[in-house]
Amino acid sequence: MTATHTLLSERVQKLAESETLKMARMARELRALGHDVISLSLGEPDFDTPDHIKEAAYQALKDGYTKYTPVSGLPELTKAICEKFKRDNDLDFRPEQIVVSNGAKQTVYNLCQALLDPGDEVVVFAPYWVSYWEIVKMAEATPVPVFAGVETDFKPTPQQLADAITERTKFVLFSSPCNPTGTVFSREELKAYADVIAQHENVLIVSDEIYEYINFTHEHVSIGSFPNVKDRTVTINGFAKGFAMTGWRLGYMGGPKYVADACSKIQGQVTSGATSFGQKAGAVALMSDLTPTDQMREAFRERRDIVLSLLEEIPGIRTNHPEGAFYVFPDVSAYFGKSDGQTTINNADDFCDYVMSTAYVGLVSGAAFGDPNCFRLSYAASEEQLREAVRRMREVLGRLK
Repeated sequence: MTATHTLLSERVQKLAESETLKMARMARELRALGHDVISLSLGEPDFDTPDHIKEAAYQALKDGYTKYTPVSGLPELTKAICEKFKRDNDLDFRPEQIVVSNGAKQTVYNLCQALLDPGDEVVVFAPYWVSYWEIVKMAEATPVPVFAGVETDFKPTPQQLADAITERTKFVLFSSPCNPTGTVFSREELKAYADVIAQHENVLIVSDEIYEYINFTHEHVSIGSFPNVKDRTVTINGFAKGFAMTGWRLGYMGGPKYVADACSKIQGQVTSGATSFGQKAGAVALMSDLTPTDQMREAFRERRDIVLSLLEEIPGIRTNHPEGAFYVFPDVSAYFGKSDGQTTINNADDFCDYVMSTAYVGLVSGAAFGDPNCFRLSYAASEEQLREAVRRMREVLGRLK
């Protein structure tokens, strides 16, 4: 072990690298070598932020919004978030229950640092977004997966949830629409989960709804709208996905006031408030016409249908029918044990590495999301790129026997 290595904390040495960012780096390296790489690994809309939102930021800059902001958010944005929560989600929050952060990821981090102690447990629906697992571990708590596979649309049963809750459980964490599976939980399914959690008065719910506006079911339901868990639910959302504002780093949460106060306390010692002109634009985004968002959602729906139809033509790939987000999460366990004579596929990591090195298509192994039988494909790319990517995949996978 080098001297430099011994200076690193045990925490960072145990921390896994983000698989999505790792694959993005591999794609850049292959491109630098002259390969035509199609990267379908990152969860980022390929649309630009709508002009009226950018104009709002420009105007805010002209008006002098270039200073520090309150840690929990500008009053005009926290008020707009409250109105949005009531309008879209049937959630009743006051501005003092809102915390605006530098992206929804920071909100998850704030919550874990504010709520968790060593020995605590967090029940996490699996497959899960890669960072949930590591952020819980950074708080020295234990993530407890509740797993469901492709054959059940990646939806755990209420009994599975009940069996996972112990006296050490602090909260239950999930996303809907879900990253990485695209699964959307229905009103009935969420009510069943709420009824289980309601029996445990010291267990909170953390519902990540960042993909709310990319939902193809015509009904987004927030679990916090059910009366029996209303006062014990933290709802996370943000601007990155629904408004194509990934680079703006702007997310938010609404929850019990004591939780909001604790998160604001954590954030005040880490980053303080989010960018001033970005928050001004965020308020405009929430309160203005959602036509650009609706158009983006319909474009994603069309791409989903294209990708699903193309994947169906590849033997051995099983998919669910994702109802939201912009991901497909196919099961490829039928390829495990197969070889092209040089490379043998033993797991989803091998599968993704093989596709990247032979077809130059960037995917993310499902192992990073808690399901080693699957991979995640982001269809936040052009139709031409998607068709070419799946064509290449079909060609190289045909070599495996």
